[in-house]
Amino acid sequence: MKRSRRLHLGFIFFVFLVVGGYFVFEWLLPNLGRSRRVWLYLQNPSAFPDWRVKMGERCGEAPFSMPTDGYIGFLWGDSFRPGHRHQGIDIFAGTEPGITEVRAAFTGYLTRLADWKSSLIIRVPQDPLQPDRQIWTYYTHLASPQGESYIVEAFPPGSQEVYVEVGTLLGYQGNYSGDPRNPVGVHLHFSIVKDRNGRFLNELAIENTLDPSPYFGLPLNAKSNPNQVPRCGR
Repeated sequence: MKRSRRLHLGFIFFVFLVVGGYFVFEWLLPNLGRSRRVWLYLQNPSAFPDWRVKMGERCGEAPFSMPTDGYIGFLWGDSFRPGHRHQGIDIFAGTEPGITEVRAAFTGYLTRLADWKSSLIIRVPQDPLQPDRQIWTYYTHLASPQGESYIVEAFPPGSQEVYVEVGTLLGYQGNYSGDPRNPVGVHLHFSIVKDRNGRFLNELAIENTLDPSPYFGLPLNAKSNPNQVPRCGR
């Protein structure tokens, strides 16, 4: 009887390991592939010109223009650790910090909170894909590892509801993470944030953001794009 119970428990443990291993594999596979490509690109950006998107380009009939130059290395829904999902896209310039321009992807009203060193958010009163709602476009990592802001002087801390047209220069890609000992690599993190009662929701939770794919006309959803490099004309 005891031997039978041990065999039963052993079988359950084996099934648990197999099922758990499958889900870990499913989580690791796309993330390892994209992480490897980001590493390769940052080692030698000039070797991968076909991976790059161009600032200001618009894919087909998509409403948003590309806010910066570089390689879209991480997508909406990517996971860097179990239980976490990336809230936007990361566009890596492959240059030093403070060089590659970041421009508004769509017309709206810009806010920069008083304590934001590297971030801006732009209110879009009418979502171009769903005009009965308001959305926000969020830009971050526009500072050095030490917190030296690369946001242009036209948008000082405390700026509120400043009208900006699509293509307006906002700042430059940086690698600010909040910890000078842990720079995040030179890139722009861009996300589309939902609105509630005229306020933007917390961008750190993916459920408060929207899939950017239809806004850019690119496959930017990690769940439906496990390995394709997103770029116009592909």
